[in-house]
Amino acid sequence: MPEGDAVWLTARRLRQALVGRPLARADFRVPRLATTDLRGRTVEAVLSRGKHLLIRVEGGLTIHVHLLMDGRWRVREAGPPPPRDHRLRLVLENAEWQALGFSLGILEVVPTPEEAGIVGRLGPDLLDPEWSPALAAEAVRRLSEEPDRAVGEALLDQGLLAGIGNVYKAEILFLRGLDPWTPVRDVPDLDAVVALARRLLNANKERHGHITTGDRRPGREHWVYGRAGRPCRRCGTRIKRADQPSGAGDRVTFWCPRCQPRR
Repeated sequence: MPEGDAVWLTARRLRQALVGRPLARADFRVPRLATTDLRGRTVEAVLSRGKHLLIRVEGGLTIHVHLLMDGRWRVREAGPPPPRDHRLRLVLENAEWQALGFSLGILEVVPTPEEAGIVGRLGPDLLDPEWSPALAAEAVRRLSEEPDRAVGEALLDQGLLAGIGNVYKAEILFLRGLDPWTPVRDVPDLDAVVALARRLLNANKERHGHITTGDRRPGREHWVYGRAGRPCRRCGTRIKRADQPSGAGDRVTFWCPRCQPRR
């Protein structure tokens, strides 16, 4: 599932192509929205909220998109007919650009005032442009509400803190020396966990892919994620992999048993 930084980058690309321009085409290729006609309406804003995309159009309507596991957007110059691809769910086109949404996990059109019913349940967004100490404190407060919960599960709960997926969960816990099954109550410094999460997402939001080691060479981008059975980059211990149930649907986790000991 794309993480918050990937959704932020997608929103920026769509914003650059669509905002301020009237739609010449708005082709919804899902049955319940097939008759929705937004042609002639100007796109007013494109926002990311955690892993959600909100495309606001003139007339008080919002296109809500969640990419889930396989969704992606392609932006290209306007003109060519949309591809004949069964995965194509939405075509938004103006005089200059064409945005193609493939395999979109959630696609709906709602009145803009009802956005809060979709994203209002989310915890503080790590990439909120108005991030503040108060939002950081709120994230820590929410994470602390279930002290017996495993920290690896809590970090994936978008209702506590929005934007973290499986990659960042594994990398954050490694960098903080935390076993994924450590109860939240035993995490020494939740403030530092939140600060690190925001720093990592901000560092990667303007590029494709996640680099947490500082090394951009292929195969060297991550400390533990996707490296089961390989030696830890710090201590040489074999990286482990196991399932860790979570409400977010992300189950697999990676960790170094020496650098991230059980507490």
